[in-house]
Amino acid sequence: MASAKDAVVLQVDGHEVRVSSPEKPYFADRGIRKIDVVEYFISVGDGILNALRDRPTTLERWPGGVFEGARLSTRVDNTGDAFYQKRVPKNAPDWVPTAHITFPSGRTADEIAPDSVAVVAWCANLGTLTFHPWPVSKSDVEQPDQIRIDLDPQPGTDFADAAWVAPHVRELLAEFGMQGWPKTSGGRGVHVYVPIQPRWTFPEVRRAVIAFGRELERRLPDRVTMSWWKEERGEKIFIDYNQMARDRTIASAYSIRARPHAPVSAPVDWDELPDVSPFDFDVRTMPARFKDVGDKHAGLADHAFGIEPLLELAERQAKDDGLGDLPYPPDYPKMPGEPMRVQPSRAKRSTSENE
Repeated sequence: MASAKDAVVLQVDGHEVRVSSPEKPYFADRGIRKIDVVEYFISVGDGILNALRDRPTTLERWPGGVFEGARLSTRVDNTGDAFYQKRVPKNAPDWVPTAHITFPSGRTADEIAPDSVAVVAWCANLGTLTFHPWPVSKSDVEQPDQIRIDLDPQPGTDFADAAWVAPHVRELLAEFGMQGWPKTSGGRGVHVYVPIQPRWTFPEVRRAVIAFGRELERRLPDRVTMSWWKEERGEKIFIDYNQMARDRTIASAYSIRARPHAPVSAPVDWDELPDVSPFDFDVRTMPARFKDVGDKHAGLADHAFGIEPLLELAERQAKDDGLGDLPYPPDYPKMPGEPMRVQPSRAKRSTSENE
């Protein structure tokens, strides 16, 4: 490791990665500096590379660190203390690979598609804490190779409720001949990844997830909801099916979340899930765990399931119960077969006013 006046140069995977302002506080309450963040990603390198390898990846950048009142911008002008970077930065070295993707709007971009830990470290130097990979490979950006089931606690529920639902996800997947790999979200939720054959389009895979979620909701009506509208969800776990829409992504395994205690999204075994807390896994504790147990998601690469049973379930739900598509996010163009994107209370109010 060579040092300069205001920078540190790391040798990573045969590349030089310059870390500017290494002493800059990134999580001041924990005494975590920028160099600590970069070194964290290197320490879990094999794991995060398994999560990101060759996938178009949006960077969630916090160049000033995480501090009280910091604001994450979702605007394209990147105003705010933190922002999402979807296009590869202009100053990227030639060893940083990219993937060409198309957004729902029809616009295109070249996104970073990591192929080495050096690329991850280079992104961390830009202030990247959270990596948001697409569920596709750069070799085929139109057909997902993963299902990502997002168990999202609603107000009145928490991580324990998501962890309670998770084994039921596992059981239902097994009924369809599939297997999932769970992880903490780094917040209150639980994510379950299912490797699939890259033979279906985004709308088809999303439809499969909707069918799966509806069946889970049918079995656990008091604990699970598929309602897109928050006013209808209640104190339940929402299966966020729109995470499988194009350009909607989930924080990768080993990503750092922008919260004061510097938590990370941690792969876990199914039998661990009932007994862990999201606070168990952070920038300080994960390197030792990774050294001890390795990457709990390594097995994802050894499987690729078909989704035919879920698509057949979707057909039965449509035929027997009249269940069609569900709303897309508000920034998406109107999709074929999609119901009206009108909040139920507003729709009722509009109907009553016109009577």
